[in-house]
Amino acid sequence: MRLAVPKETKLGEQRVAVVPGDLARLTGVGIEVVVQSGAGDAALYTDHDYESAGATLALGAEEVYAGADLIAKVNAPTLDEVGIFPSGISVLSFLAPSSHLDVVKALAARQATAFSFELVPRISRAQAMDALSSQATVAGYRAVLVAASRLTKFFPLFMTAAGTVPPARALVMGAGVAGLQAIATARRLGAVVSAYDVRAAAKEEVKSVGATFLELALEAQEGTGGYAGEQSEAFLARQQEMIGTHVAASDVVITTAAIPGRRAPVLVTTAMVGAMRPGSVIVDLAASSGGNCELTEDGKEVDSNGVHIIAASELASSMPTHASLFYSRNVTNLVQLLVKEGRLAPDFTDEIVDKSAVVVAGSVHHEPTRKALEETQA
Repeated sequence: MRLAVPKETKLGEQRVAVVPGDLARLTGVGIEVVVQSGAGDAALYTDHDYESAGATLALGAEEVYAGADLIAKVNAPTLDEVGIFPSGISVLSFLAPSSHLDVVKALAARQATAFSFELVPRISRAQAMDALSSQATVAGYRAVLVAASRLTKFFPLFMTAAGTVPPARALVMGAGVAGLQAIATARRLGAVVSAYDVRAAAKEEVKSVGATFLELALEAQEGTGGYAGEQSEAFLARQQEMIGTHVAASDVVITTAAIPGRRAPVLVTTAMVGAMRPGSVIVDLAASSGGNCELTEDGKEVDSNGVHIIAASELASSMPTHASLFYSRNVTNLVQLLVKEGRLAPDFTDEIVDKSAVVVAGSVHHEPTRKALEETQA
């Protein structure tokens, strides 16, 4: 079978779906890998690297897709890309189906099969395929570096002949994979770090990476798959009231709270931003799903009376070499699950395959997406 790896077309995207170091694992199970020329350049994986590892190079998008059985991408395909996909193709990428219903519809019309990394179940057997977590690791690390570069203070304690400088105070809101990586990185830079999460299970994880867990007098909000559940308006109002003093006391606030398929909860209100000291920094990792800060504007940096609010939804792409390395491992592991004896043969009795499938042979397989499409057509 043939696996196509195209150059990403999304503006600013620097990652590539498969890196040269993983080609041996793919070719070893009978997969021919075709890579579009220049696909890995931004991540510092050259055409020569791919050819040396056994890939075939294709000059353009139509050439890379010709004869392909499976396409591996980072981002959801555009409608223009779907228009040149071979009929009956299989696609593997971040798809965010609830946000790309038009693309799902177009894939169904092409009789395609599509798998979305957002839907890979969070079970132990699927950890090596969990691209959400791998990319969140990169984003959490990078978020702290972005904050440190914008903050006008040192992160660590400095004791010098010219005087003593106290450490920066950082608050991380949301202690999932990105949040825990942000905590660990901020601690390594010397900040005093505290963290908050609505999930009771997060307390020990926060403490294990050296941060203080903020315990508010609120009931836990556990969701499925390790995520927080969706919170009521009353809960959010109480939460905002209780955490406001902690936000105001922080030099850096990093927000990471997300609920799959839903708008991100507002954790930092306009009033909280107004109470922060000028020069403070907020890095909002949930910007693409509405933002955890009420003043976040996706793709922009907002200055609110001297408080810098950075919408940081593409941080993984800003570290493309290692982000691509992680993502490629996720792709390779999932592809190996989908391939049997050198041919594409997904087993839909397998929980990972079944739950990650959005479209199967032109039929919308993912029930929430199917219902959302039906509602748009009603």
